[in-house]
Amino acid sequence: MRIDRSEQPRIGSGIRRRGALVLAVLAIGGGTLTACSSTNSSSSNSTGSSSASSASTSSSAGAYRAPIPTSAFTSTTGLTSSTVTIGNVSTETGGIFTGSVVGTEAFADYINSLGGVNGRKLIVDALDDQFNGAQNKQQTQNAVNNDFALVGSFSLEDSFGETVLAAHPQVPDVSTTLDPALNMLPNTFSANPTGLGWPTGPLNYFKKKYPTQALHTAVLSSAFPSALASWDLEKPVLKQAGYKLDYYSEVPVTQTDFTQNVVDMRKAGVQLIYIDQLPENYAGSMFKSLDQQNFHPVLVIGTASYSEALVPAAGGPAVVDGSNLEMPNALFLGEDASQIPAVGTFLKWVQKASPGFKADYYTLAGWANTQLFVQALKAAGKDPTQGSVQQQLRKITSFNASNLLATTNPAQRKQATCYLIAKVVNGQFVRSDDPPVNGSTNGYRCDGGFLAASS
Repeated sequence: MRIDRSEQPRIGSGIRRRGALVLAVLAIGGGTLTACSSTNSSSSNSTGSSSASSASTSSSAGAYRAPIPTSAFTSTTGLTSSTVTIGNVSTETGGIFTGSVVGTEAFADYINSLGGVNGRKLIVDALDDQFNGAQNKQQTQNAVNNDFALVGSFSLEDSFGETVLAAHPQVPDVSTTLDPALNMLPNTFSANPTGLGWPTGPLNYFKKKYPTQALHTAVLSSAFPSALASWDLEKPVLKQAGYKLDYYSEVPVTQTDFTQNVVDMRKAGVQLIYIDQLPENYAGSMFKSLDQQNFHPVLVIGTASYSEALVPAAGGPAVVDGSNLEMPNALFLGEDASQIPAVGTFLKWVQKASPGFKADYYTLAGWANTQLFVQALKAAGKDPTQGSVQQQLRKITSFNASNLLATTNPAQRKQATCYLIAKVVNGQFVRSDDPPVNGSTNGYRCDGGFLAASS
């Protein structure tokens, strides 16, 4: 069920092409913070052991939350005897992060089909910030005024809404946060927390698998400031794992052809390329250029490239086959459906919420954040308040969205250190070298930790 406030005044447009925006948040799928900071973050969580050589000591900074204000325990804005209204402030303009809204609505529809939460149906108040800071701030204020919580939001402009949520600590916000200050608010929670650092497991895995090629590595990163900050976090882990960087290039958001990059990489003797920070449209162009130059090094892609659009964008299965994928979530496009029931449930309700919509990582993020909120809302009982829901959110130290995600610790802002490995075979993503889904780690590799950013 959805509220559409399309009659509200719009402030500016701020429309940019979807690829540029996605490129700006490309590292979020890997669970890293896309803005500069030197604060230390926590190391591994309970699902993956860390070693002294690969992860820092846990810091209390991420775990600490200021006390919930007393007023929150009497605040029930957006709550009636039969409904709970949740606000979602995302960038829908141009279809940029529409997935986060669809995912939120899909889980709300799913839970409503089961009778709702303690007898109440969820209503989604979807608010488009139009990729405009002033609009984000206004829509966040609208959500605070009218809704019980913010859930599943996804926007590059969330730093503007941060000022509103900071002034209203009684309001729970269960969303993917891109702004560091928003991430650290006591009332902000996420199913996939961001951390100031980088997981060590995938980089260690590929160094071991391709020891010779790793000595001749290339990395391409977006030139967008947030992505460059993300690369600054990945770089020391790459170095510590024993990689040697022969080539590095920053990709402008307007770039559509990678021929010169490919020519330069061949000249530099590159044997392994990391494009784990490029979304599918950019990755597809890279694959095309590599194929046209008949250059076939080891390729590693990430969550941002995991899309039904990748293989067609690259020019077909023969161009992409053999490339590697690493990410901290299940193969949610359907490949894991036979082993993880939640994948089928997710895809079914996404289609019910928005027929024909192609699920992406942002859809998964909206779904998972709504599931996290619902878990806390259920635990808060038949007479919840904004304070009692926050109280329950602070108790959730282990969460995996029914195995759609590698386990995280939302309460203490600890991201996943476990991950899966897949390869592209005949144009399809296929798990490769992962433990069984019915095993103790639910099909994820948990052989790494988390290297926190140095202060």
